[in-house]
Amino acid sequence: MGSKLFALDIGTRSVVGIILEEHNDHFHVKDILVKEHRERAMVDGQIHNVLYVADLIKEIKSELEATYGPLSKVSVAAAGRALKTEQASSTVNIKNRPMFTEEDVGRLELQAVQQAQAKLLSSKQDENINHYYCVGYSVLFYRLDGEEIGSLVDQQGDEATVEVIATFLPRVVVESLLAALKRAELEMEALTLEPIAAINVLIPPSMRRLNVALVDIGAGTSDIAITDKGTIVAYGMVPTAGDEITEALSDHYLLDFPVAEIAKRQLSTEENVVISDILGFEQTYPKEEVVKAIHHSVQSLAQAIGSELLRLNNQTPPKAVMLVGGGSLTPNLPSELSKFLDLPENRIAVRGIDAIQNLTKEESIPTTPELVTPIGIAIAARKAPIQYMSVTVNEQVVRLFELKEMTVADAFLSANIRAKQLYGKPGEGIAITVNNQDILIPGGHGQPATILVNGEQASTKTKIKNGDVISLIEGQDGENAKATVRDIVDEALIKHVTIQNISYTIEPIVKINNKICSVDQVLTDSDSLIVETIETVEELLKHTNHADLLERLNAFYLTIDGKPVFFPEFSSKLLLNGKLCKPAYPFKNGDAISIEECASPTVEMIANKLDLTLEEKIVVSFQQETLELKKQCREVMQNEVAVSASHTVSNGSSISIVEKDTNRWIYQDVFRFSNWQLPLDFKGQFTILRNGMPSSFDEEIFGGDQLEIILIEQPIQHNSIDK
Repeated sequence: MGSKLFALDIGTRSVVGIILEEHNDHFHVKDILVKEHRERAMVDGQIHNVLYVADLIKEIKSELEATYGPLSKVSVAAAGRALKTEQASSTVNIKNRPMFTEEDVGRLELQAVQQAQAKLLSSKQDENINHYYCVGYSVLFYRLDGEEIGSLVDQQGDEATVEVIATFLPRVVVESLLAALKRAELEMEALTLEPIAAINVLIPPSMRRLNVALVDIGAGTSDIAITDKGTIVAYGMVPTAGDEITEALSDHYLLDFPVAEIAKRQLSTEENVVISDILGFEQTYPKEEVVKAIHHSVQSLAQAIGSELLRLNNQTPPKAVMLVGGGSLTPNLPSELSKFLDLPENRIAVRGIDAIQNLTKEESIPTTPELVTPIGIAIAARKAPIQYMSVTVNEQVVRLFELKEMTVADAFLSANIRAKQLYGKPGEGIAITVNNQDILIPGGHGQPATILVNGEQASTKTKIKNGDVISLIEGQDGENAKATVRDIVDEALIKHVTIQNISYTIEPIVKINNKICSVDQVLTDSDSLIVETIETVEELLKHTNHADLLERLNAFYLTIDGKPVFFPEFSSKLLLNGKLCKPAYPFKNGDAISIEECASPTVEMIANKLDLTLEEKIVVSFQQETLELKKQCREVMQNEVAVSASHTVSNGSSISIVEKDTNRWIYQDVFRFSNWQLPLDFKGQFTILRNGMPSSFDEEIFGGDQLEIILIEQPIQHNSIDK
């Protein structure tokens, strides 16, 4: 004889006791005992009246003990309807950060699960996070910069988001179960979740890689579990189930609720339904007519279950749906569900205990789908029992309810380690304005915290076991933002130039809060910067204290006899890379600027430009001697003082030109330049010749003339007496 298993399924309407025998992996159902609650001792799968439930458990225990001997240990399940499901997302800024790793994704998922937990708490009076176990979560999608993406690993962008759907079990559900069993003098042998129990017996692990949904339709609620990729990915609950159908019958035919319940059960076994209404009339109706009367309610139930299935399965219908529980026998429910989910009818099936492998039963026990979950609880307790595990997180002992493979993330959730502790805080940023534009200089990213399990480096996804010691060494905070003006100013605005062969580095003029500062000035929060660039050659020369060079570029002019006269040929020239330019021209990095200076002109140079002769000269030959005759035609006065022809005149000077000897040259002018004189004792006549021709002293002469005075001596006369 094999070992004996005792299991209880504590439901909304009834408690089911079951005795199973196990022999070499084969299970045999020996007995099933169902007792209904005398009043509402259960609400939403949570025991509200521990005493009533304990009394009912005692009754079942006593009856079974009469046949099978003492029962001290029992396997139970936490109701699927007690599970709370919440959807939440978490977003992290990944700008300027190294590529996203698996561990970053794990930490982001944990953050999203905690968001879901927080949402759950905000809708409840109870503010204690420790009052919930997270029994599982699945990722609905990842997003990078708002676009959906298959994986965030090795991605770069501005913002990463993960959205999860997480399932939680209130601790009070487990505690009230334990309390009820204790009162009935029973010890909990193993604990499971109802959806897990049903899945374990109907969907073997080899089939869990398929996306299959299991729906346990009870009296008050419909519990959902979904498998995919080898694991249970989501749980859910709809507060709509068999009672909705019973109420529809009750309203339509004026029946008492228990009578309507009996009528509903006849629908799955009889062709004609006998109904006694509250007025005492008994009538027989064909099954089709009764089914028609409840059609709308069946449709509503199918829609409620279908909508939750889509929500839990990321808005896509699963590949197949299995229905168990008493409510699964509701007429036309599979076909209505197939319409809503747009699945072929053969993909939706009601499964009874005959679908459970390696199971036999006593002849008296029916093969109904409502017994799948109680049998599943007994088998799951043996094959996949859920136990408590204790781990230490940063010296705090945490008790976990082992509903799945437990990870470091589960321990953190239970120890109330917030996801933000997994990263150092980002450094504080600096907000400034540059030329009236707002700029934020971000602080450094925080370094991730180090996770150790039993002293070994680990991640949030590392599997944990009973007795593990987990340490979280906080990550380093990011450095606060630091920046100088140079970090903000574009390198292109800094130019290197040469002026008169001397090198200069030209930086923009920067004012912080209206005060001029250097480009190495350190910035602080709320600083207002004005950056002015030096663009033209003129601005450059002024900025480099070369205003004197600019003055030299002024056009050369003189005031002559009260009128300004300009002389461009005597003005200095501005050269940009050796070519003439103007002060308003822009300059660029690497340019060379020089001034080609012009020496101040002399009085003579000015007179030449004005076509004025200051001194007239001619060369003549006089008495076989070459003579240069000179006379001053005009005199230049500066400040009423005569200046010589070699005198230099500065820019802007005022001069006047005075006319002097402008007469023509005449013959007698040569005597002023020649030492020739008539002999003192000369007696006789002379002949004045110009170019061999007779002339006179007042005749006009010209350069190159041959001038000559020929003396004719008068002969000496003798006395006649001397003859």
